[in-house]
Amino acid sequence: MPPARDSTAPSTSMGRGMDVLTALTELVSEGGRPTVAEIARVLDRERSQVSRTLATLAESGLIERRSDRSFDLAWRWYATAQELTAQRMRVHGLTVLQNLSAELGEAAFLSVLQGATTLTMLESLPAASRMIGSWIGRAYPAYCSDAGRAALWDAADDEIRAVFQTTEFSPQGPRTPLSVEEFLTRLDEDRGRGYSIVDQEAEPGLYSVAAPVWDFRGEVVAAIQVVGAHETMSARAAECGAACASAAAALSDALGAPRRA
Repeated sequence: MPPARDSTAPSTSMGRGMDVLTALTELVSEGGRPTVAEIARVLDRERSQVSRTLATLAESGLIERRSDRSFDLAWRWYATAQELTAQRMRVHGLTVLQNLSAELGEAAFLSVLQGATTLTMLESLPAASRMIGSWIGRAYPAYCSDAGRAALWDAADDEIRAVFQTTEFSPQGPRTPLSVEEFLTRLDEDRGRGYSIVDQEAEPGLYSVAAPVWDFRGEVVAAIQVVGAHETMSARAAECGAACASAAAALSDALGAPRRA
């Protein structure tokens, strides 16, 4: 449940509207069907004031009132919010990657999940990088890619099995997972430490860490990776993993992600 906000009402109608819209978004993202009374309680505001604001938002097409008198975000709001999220991910994501790459002296990437593959969207390479060519636009099998497990961080086991139901887990490196169950075991280990470690799974000699990025709905929308040579990065796994998780959290904040326990 979102925490109660300051009981002092914002001085403008726009401020009140954003407060109500934010509370509604948080409640809906938790699977709720919020009513006027529930939103007013969360905001510690007068019910009549919240009701008027909700009516205005509904007239603007940003929210919808259900037959049971609860409220939901309208498709127009979702489309606008997702477009804004994609734009922010590109702008803030590049800055986050540049800072991460400069801090660690390793290549940093941002990837998204597309079916059973991951697609590289952004990259930042250190000045001393020996990497040839760009990885942007390249797709990799998610079962062995740097971002695969991070991109599926919050998915249930059955969802992950469905993602890979037609995938052949063929060896790409000496430590490639050879089944969906092995993938799930490694993902469980990743969740315990707070970031993924992918050691020579995609190809021999390649080592990486990765962490999930959440959006305003609290859903994983991307993964940040730090990629380098096994002989240099394996000794720095904890350092690189913590920095990667911190960078992913910073980008999640920029996308309006709810605070996680």
